[in-house]
Parts: sequence; C-alpha cells; structure tokens
Amino acid sequence: MDRLRVAMRTGDWLTCERMRLVAFVLLIASVAGFLYLVLTANGVIDRQGRPLGTDFSDVYAAGTYVLDGEPEAPFDPPRQFARERAIFGPATQFYGWHYPPYFLFVAAALALLPYGFALAVWQGVTLGLYLLVIRAILFPSPRARGEGIGGLRPPSFKQERDAKHRYGEGASLPGSESRIGPLTLSRFAPSTSPRTAGRGDNFLWLLFALAFPAVLINVGHGQNGFLTAALLGAGLVLLDHRPLLAGVLFGLLAYKPQYGLMIPIVLAVNGRWRSFAAAAATVAALTLATVLAFGPQVWPAFLASTEFTRTVVLEQGNTGWHKIQSVFSWARMWGASLPVAYALQGALTVALGAALIRLWWSGASYPLKAAALCLATILATPYSLDYDMMVLAPAIAFVAIDGIARGFGPWEKTTLAALWLVPLVARSVALLSMIPLGVPAMLAMFALVLRRAELDLSRPMAFADAGTTIKSGPGQRQGGHDIAALRS
Repeated sequence: MDRLRVAMRTGDWLTCERMRLVAFVLLIASVAGFLYLVLTANGVIDRQGRPLGTDFSDVYAAGTYVLDGEPEAPFDPPRQFARERAIFGPATQFYGWHYPPYFLFVAAALALLPYGFALAVWQGVTLGLYLLVIRAILFPSPRARGEGIGGLRPPSFKQERDAKHRYGEGASLPGSESRIGPLTLSRFAPSTSPRTAGRGDNFLWLLFALAFPAVLINVGHGQNGFLTAALLGAGLVLLDHRPLLAGVLFGLLAYKPQYGLMIPIVLAVNGRWRSFAAAAATVAALTLATVLAFGPQVWPAFLASTEFTRTVVLEQGNTGWHKIQSVFSWARMWGASLPVAYALQGALTVALGAALIRLWWSGASYPLKAAALCLATILATPYSLDYDMMVLAPAIAFVAIDGIARGFGPWEKTTLAALWLVPLVARSVALLSMIPLGVPAMLAMFALVLRRAELDLSRPMAFADAGTTIKSGPGQRQGGHDIAALRS
C-alpha cells in the first residue's frame, strides 16, 4: 500500500505507454460505439427510439420555428415538444430549449439542412474548433512563444517590480529575455511550432484530445461542449496579444450564460478593460441583433421560460441528479432542501471567485491562471452536465503545459489523469453510489493549481527540479523541461 501511495503521489505510474494505450482503446471504443449507433438507426432515430444526437433535436426543432416565423415558440415547452414529435415521431421524449435567443441564429442556420447533415456539420465544425484551440495552447504561435510560459502572457510592470523585490534587481519573470536563476525562457516555451507539429510528431496530443471521454459524450448528445471549450480556451489564448478578439469570444459565451459568472471578475481584477468592454459590447450587439431579427417579443418569452428551467429542470431534478455534476446537484441528490443546496453552491461560488481574484492579481504563471478560470467556470454553476466537462479540456492542457515546462508537483499527474478520465464514469458512478465524481475531481485539481501557484510565488525554483516529465518508458529519458512528452 505504501508503494501504491508513493506511485500515486509522484505519478510515476503514468508512463507514456500507459497513457497511449488507454487513450487509443477509449478512442476505438468510442468510434465503434458511435458507428454502431448510426448503423443500427432507422433513419435519424436510433434503436431506442431517440433522435440521433438526442439533445440536438431541440436545437433543430427550434430552428424550424425560426424559419416558420415563430421565434418565440421554442420557449413554450408544450409547443417545442409538439414540434419535436412532429419531426421525429410521436414516441419522442421531450428535449427542452433552454438557451437565450442568441442561439436561435445557430439553430435557424442548421435547420436549413436535413437533420442528419445538420448534426454532422454542427459536431464536425465545433470539434475542429476545439482541436485548433487545444493545439494553440500546447503549440503557441512564434509571436506568442516569445511572450511567456506556454507562450501566453508577458510579465506586467507590477510583476517585474515584484520580481525585483523578491529576487533582486536583475531578476525578471518568465516571458522576458532575462532569467530567474537558471530558469530560462527555453524551459518555459515549447520549441515546436504548429507547422512542424503537423508533420506527424504530435500524434499523442491529438490522440488525447480526441479520446477525452467528454468528446464521446458530447457527440452522442449532439451538444455544444466543443463550442464552449473552444470559445473559452481561445479567449484565454488570445487575451494578451489580441485582447479585443478575446473579449468578443468571451462575449459569445453568453449563449451559455451560466458560464459567465467568473470571466467578468477575472477581467476586471486583472485590469483587462479592453477585453471587458469588447465582451460587453458583443453581448449588447447580440441582444440588439436578436431584437431586430426576431422581434422584441422573443425576450419576454425567454424570461418566462427561465421559470420552467429553474424549477423543473434544475430544482426538481427532472434531468436526473446523476447527470448533473455540481455541488447543488450533489446536495439535492443527498436530500438537502433547496435553501441548503443553494447556500452550498453559493458558498462555493464565492470561494471560487475570491480564489480567482487572489490568483489573477498575483504574479503566478499564466497557464495556472487560465486553468483555474476554466475549472471555476464549470464549478461555479449549479447546472453542468457531463458533456459540459468539455470545458475541462483546455484546463488540462494549460496545467499540462505548465507541468511539462517546469516539472509536476506531488499528486498533480495523478489528479490530472483522474480529471481526464472522470467524464467516462461520472454519470454511472453517481447513479450507483450517489457521488458525482466530477465535483471532487475538479475541486482537487483546482486546489492543486492554487497550491502550485503559491509555490510558484513563494519559491520560484520549486518546480525547476521538482519532478520529471511524463515517463517515456524503460531506458528512455525521463527528465527535462520540454514538450517531448506530448509527441510520439
């Protein structure tokens, strides 16, 4: 048992061979399962009588209402249910439309296509965006590579001043041309560019990105997790050198308003006012566009529908408590009253906000800040399902790039692996044991990110020789601070 604890603590069990094997098996199983679902379907209805892409059916049905000139209809559950049954058959179960009017633009565009083709376009395009963002995090552009760890953030004047105060007049932070002790920029930024990465030497990162279990869940439900992960991840990648564009991307996340709690706090506390203004302007422009395109009546219809979403979908748990990965759902699953569940969720949200303020105000490395924001974004909302765990993908990438650059601390590799795997079992384990594993896994990773940031500030050399990169196997190089562990 002691050897097991040591292995879990150090992460020595996490070899490249094991990672590659697990990811490959999961990817093959996912593709086989999806193909079976499609090949055994009767048209666009699967063997269980559900539309392929299940949740995508409500998007498509809502889009047909927009094309019929009734954009307010999707917000009326009985009318939405009637349209779904008219399209997919009388045995179709209800798939509710819970999005703000912004998403009607996407729904209407997709409804112009046949259902199966629309589903394929929706998932294919958003999957591509997700993969591009993960690659941008791991393999930053030449311009970004010169701007800090992971190629994402140059040191601010405050950080440079604090570095001189802590480490002496000649010191600076990662991202400048000088160095702190022996830590140079080359140790922080990967040397591989997206151009050379596309020549077959980066198969491993692509395998991990595609085999991430939340990918299969998102595809199976026809959901929007790829888009959410892409918008949040791209916004964080571009925040420094393209602040206005980053703000626009953050603003587009208004289509999932429950994920917008933490982003304004971070932008404000970090003085990212250009991004803040761009995000606010994007939301305002989208709101005006919906009024002009769909009429002013669409907003009262949406606001009225939020009562149904809050009471039936969230508070009564008609979705299924085991499907929702939040502290609120956990409390309700264990029999807590609504006030207690809201109080626990509210306390966590406040704690997350306070932690983000402290972290983003500090001189900690940018990937840690970005990862913490991704984790807090999903933890802060009472309503997040297992397919929403796609938001964890950029968080994992940011933590990985920081760990590969500077070494991993105790428990970090094991927790990172658990976070990658947890969408695979989160729903089934919660159904059997009443424990939504996604919540403790995300909380554990968030705590480790905060601890890593504290060590980063208190002991700048803490990770210089803290551990190895992911092992490549017997007899192969284990140490170093490059990104070779992500390349096969």
